[in-house]
Amino acid sequence: QVQLVESGGGLVQAGGSLRLSCTASGSIFSINSINVMGWYRQTPGKQRELVATFTSGGSTSYADSVKGRFTISRDNAKNTVWLQMNSLKPEDTAVYYCNSVTIFRRDYWGQGTQVTVSS
Repeated sequence: QVQLVESGGGLVQAGGSLRLSCTASGSIFSINSINVMGWYRQTPGKQRELVATFTSGGSTSYADSVKGRFTISRDNAKNTVWLQMNSLKPEDTAVYYCNSVTIFRRDYWGQGTQVTVSS
């Protein structure tokens, strides 16, 4: 089992920045089995969508809507992944969820953190 705890959400004006963090905990075996860590977001009535991912090999990917504005980073020693969000727009308002996928293809989710961008 892997537990994911997010922090860093809040209310910000358009054009502002926020930094989300997510720390994984669990057994050493579970932690060492994590391959991908990433962020998803969801707004009411819509499907959860991928924002950014970071693989254990160091590869990153981003949704087109956040490229150039958001940066994902990861520290394996701290079992932590961050999402730096700059130039935020009202359409970035959502609940942001941390996700991890293990080498056994098991998915784990955090509880979510609200990000609200006012215009």
